[in-house]
Amino acid sequence: QVQLVESGGGLVQAGDSVRLSCVATGGTFSTLGLGWFRQVPGKEREFVGSISRSGDATYWGDSVNDRFTISRDNAKNTMYLQMNDIKPEDTAVYSCAGCPYCVRAKWAYEYDYWGQGTQVTVSS
Repeated sequence: QVQLVESGGGLVQAGDSVRLSCVATGGTFSTLGLGWFRQVPGKEREFVGSISRSGDATYWGDSVNDRFTISRDNAKNTMYLQMNDIKPEDTAVYSCAGCPYCVRAKWAYEYDYWGQGTQVTVSS
């Protein structure tokens, strides 16, 4: 059973850079397509982006621009979300998710494994 644990969230200032990490245990990390989602209370979960198993391709949600970068290190069983010039509207709980052998998954139902989420709060 794959377990995912996020870290790196907290209270930050607008304009800062933040890097979230998602560490996987159990299973074979390199077989997992991985994604990031975020959710604000009272709103639907939003797809941020995903990365292919090899890390050579990334896919993005509609609201995300080039301020964000997703990467992974299969040797460390870790995926990252780098957020630059962070804005108050980026405030949310960020969760990582994984799905075996999936390709370009952008819907929550496509993912089998989820982390508990990490809160990112951006003050203006």
